[in-house]
Amino acid sequence: MSLNLYASPAGVELVTQAAAGRQLRILSPLPEGNPEDSASSKNQAIEVLLWEDDYPGWITAEALATLQPADQIYQPHRLSRSQIRDRIPDVIAFAKAAMARPNVYLWGGTLGPDYDCSGLVQAAFASVGVWLPRDSYQQEAFTQPIDQEDLQPGDLIFFGAERTTHVALSLGGDGYIHSSGKQQGRNGIGIDVLSEAENQVSRVYFQQRRGAARVMQSYQSQGVPFQC
Repeated sequence: MSLNLYASPAGVELVTQAAAGRQLRILSPLPEGNPEDSASSKNQAIEVLLWEDDYPGWITAEALATLQPADQIYQPHRLSRSQIRDRIPDVIAFAKAAMARPNVYLWGGTLGPDYDCSGLVQAAFASVGVWLPRDSYQQEAFTQPIDQEDLQPGDLIFFGAERTTHVALSLGGDGYIHSSGKQQGRNGIGIDVLSEAENQVSRVYFQQRRGAARVMQSYQSQGVPFQC
């Protein structure tokens, strides 16, 4: 089953989601006994690390009871840049299909229909077997910087004031698709351009543009997993 991961043991701030079949490592001591045996045990939380992107979070002990040891250890795809480039049309198709569904911006959303910005980018690439780190600033550090004039479909565009706080998927030229919050003028996935002359969302993000980068490889991880 899918899981919600939270920022703290309190379980009140969603940070990411894990689809059924994803693998994780358990970092904190396991509760004694069956976590379904008592109401108090259900209030305990377990710190975990998602296998494919090494992203930390907390799940409830009740959610832990739904996990099972992985039959096979996840093996990341070792893809060349040319192989990744060949999959970019499907990456973009995933993002456009997500846009076509009713959706809103969801902080921590990676499963859909509701995504945050980096969750949409990560999910779009994961749909073709390419794993990226979870957050926008991590995706920026993982990818290869390029000049904006060299943007190709599938490149990433980064935004933010003092640091990267937002990421979009380039459609080529000045166009890009992204999930943005209502405080920026939209609540969900849309297409905008790198220009001050377009709509409000485009203008807001154009003023915050930081740079662009290209996905050159799929993220690699290590460990011994359990499976959602």
